[in-house]
Amino acid sequence: MHVTLVHIRVIPEHVQDFIVATRANHLASVQEPGNLRFDVLQAPDDPTAFVLYEAYTSAADAAAHKETPHYLTWRDTVAAWMAQPRQGVPYRGLLPEASCQPPEAP
Repeated sequence: MHVTLVHIRVIPEHVQDFIVATRANHLASVQEPGNLRFDVLQAPDDPTAFVLYEAYTSAADAAAHKETPHYLTWRDTVAAWMAQPRQGVPYRGLLPEASCQPPEAP
């Protein structure tokens, strides 16, 4: 399983705009082949801080997400609303297990 945590800071006056645009991206993303989860999280103590939890079956499925029309529209729409560049941090999902194969050796 390929997981990316995308850390995002939004300019305060665009928080609601960001939520609306991200909802549209979320709704389309969860329909993609290979998508396991696409969660949108907002910090309870800082409404400008978000994390997107994106889980895909494979790195190829995650890469394909970045070529979809809904992602490209979201990316271009929210770009001017960022307080700083977003940061995607990739992870290898271990549990729950996506398959019965053992994890790759480091």
